[in-house]
Amino acid sequence: MARRRRRRGGGEGPKIAAGLALALLAAGALGALFYLRETTVPPPVLDAETLCPVDGPTALTVVLLDGSDALPDAGQRQVTTALIDLADALPVGGLLELRLLDPADPGGRVLFSRCNPGSGEGLSEWTANPAAARKRWLAAFRGPVGTVVAGGLPQLPAETSPIMAAIQRIAVDRFDGRAREGVPKRLVIVSDMMENTSDYSQYRGDASLERWRASPASRRYATDLEGADVTLYYVDRLAGRPFGSADHLRFWASWVEENGGRLAEAVKLQGAG
Repeated sequence: MARRRRRRGGGEGPKIAAGLALALLAAGALGALFYLRETTVPPPVLDAETLCPVDGPTALTVVLLDGSDALPDAGQRQVTTALIDLADALPVGGLLELRLLDPADPGGRVLFSRCNPGSGEGLSEWTANPAAARKRWLAAFRGPVGTVVAGGLPQLPAETSPIMAAIQRIAVDRFDGRAREGVPKRLVIVSDMMENTSDYSQYRGDASLERWRASPASRRYATDLEGADVTLYYVDRLAGRPFGSADHLRFWASWVEENGGRLAEAVKLQGAG
């Protein structure tokens, strides 16, 4: 009587299925990695010194600090908070520049000028290194900004206060040119806004546009702010100003508009100088 053949390979089916499943998983993982690589926008190349994208900043914010007179304590604290908030809200690739009004330097003395390289927030662990990005952000951008701001508004007493000349130079240095067309621009000024030069002084007359237009300053300091939004942190002085703060702010709103900008906000600092 012939023996029945034993069935062999009864366990081969599950093994083959498991192998196919593993192969499919591996293929899926490779496909996902390929998709991430192809669809993830590579980070911009940054200048080693300024941390700005080599093809230019994504936004431009310049802060002009007027240290010709001391700020009241409450106002100093208010400015410190505002500038820290400004730095933290800066878009990735955006330039932040802090300048001190200085009659010896038409554009103001540069205290800090760098772009925000990004804090690593929102970066993928698969395609980037968020921890390294945050370390660079703290060491090269946020830390130095905090140090400058925490030091308070530098004092630079002077006989003149060439605010218009400084604004003109800032516009030429930072806002002008084809490469900056379409780039958001912002100018922040911390000052009592008392223009005082030999061409035009607000200590010697009213705050009318007519008096300014009749002065040599209207031609010498005419500029183009290239559509920049302007924010004033206005120091309310107790003495020395021959007109009210409301008239003064109306003058500057009109002056900014006549020079190609927009007064987006005027904040009276707390306390009085």
